[in-house]
Amino acid sequence: MEILLLIIFFLAVFYFRFLVQILMGLKKVKNQAAHNDKKYFVSIIVPFRNETDVIAECLRSLEAQSYANDLYEIIFVDDFSLDDSVQKLTSQKKLFSTRVVSVPDDYHKLSPKKRGIKFGLEQSKGEIIVTTDADCIHKKAWLETLVAGFDENTGFISGPVKFADSNKLFGKIQQLEFGGLVLVGAGLIGSKKPAICNAANIAFRKEAFDFVNGYEDNQHLASGDDEFLMQKIANSKKYNVRFLFSGQAVVETQSSKTITGFIQQRKRWASKGLYYTDKVLILKLVLIYLFFLSLLMQAMLGVVFNLVFLYSFMLILIIKGIMEYFVIKNGIPLLSNKIDKIVFAVSEILHIPYIVFAGIAGTFGNFEWKGRTFKR
Repeated sequence: MEILLLIIFFLAVFYFRFLVQILMGLKKVKNQAAHNDKKYFVSIIVPFRNETDVIAECLRSLEAQSYANDLYEIIFVDDFSLDDSVQKLTSQKKLFSTRVVSVPDDYHKLSPKKRGIKFGLEQSKGEIIVTTDADCIHKKAWLETLVAGFDENTGFISGPVKFADSNKLFGKIQQLEFGGLVLVGAGLIGSKKPAICNAANIAFRKEAFDFVNGYEDNQHLASGDDEFLMQKIANSKKYNVRFLFSGQAVVETQSSKTITGFIQQRKRWASKGLYYTDKVLILKLVLIYLFFLSLLMQAMLGVVFNLVFLYSFMLILIIKGIMEYFVIKNGIPLLSNKIDKIVFAVSEILHIPYIVFAGIAGTFGNFEWKGRTFKR
């Protein structure tokens, strides 16, 4: 029992040190202002498939940007949609620089999203490439704020993404959990260890993409078009990676409406973890997973074996909750207006079995995305 408690203690210390690293990294990114005045020609690439319910609103927000119309283009890339998404775009677009293109049948055998982005890149003219999703809404100064973040050494920018406010508990839990994930990504970038970002709001220099050979080495994976690229650019040592901690740079999207949709999304996100080239990062992810697994085991052992494990579970859970609360608090008002303490408490409990399940399912299970099934 002593050895098991020692392992539990080690995993807890590791995770708490990780949270301290996130807090320190967040402090750094919050102090980095976007102040570059240079104007670049920008290409916004929006890969999509079957987004008829949301794509028109995305189009309107992109065409209403405060950035000069003659300095950006919008390229919507259709990945074999089965609905009327393409027709909606072509009939409602107002800017001459907005284009709708379709991926050819015989195009490169990349994973669907990477294929869409790569095809869009080949049609683009911008020095700066911005990718976003068709179910996202963008503030008027979004593009202007992103571009202002590029100094001469910056090759990649990760922007904040938030789930829209919801009156339902399930939606509130998702918003809190996703906000925490975004802040972890920001903190890691701030501590010079970039690992997590979201393709719904990233920008990079086209020359940086070419310099690191784009999606080569991970082109077969359905997920990770954002994170693998960011890590490769950071590891190139030629360019800096930064997180843009600005309310004007926030992109808003919808949370999953069903538990099934939520599970499939998280399985897709988790599916790429073991393919990271940074072995130290993989080790850290494994240790974090083992920490959550140890929490679940402590709760079970405390009930059926020895109360000592239940006491250790409660102590670690309290410390974990306090530290994660301060991480989330750093995201106010960027990702939410306030922290609902009841939602936070419920999320803290559900977070444990969720992480354990998502890690296993994402690593070994299949998942569905946009009407397609992806096998491991």
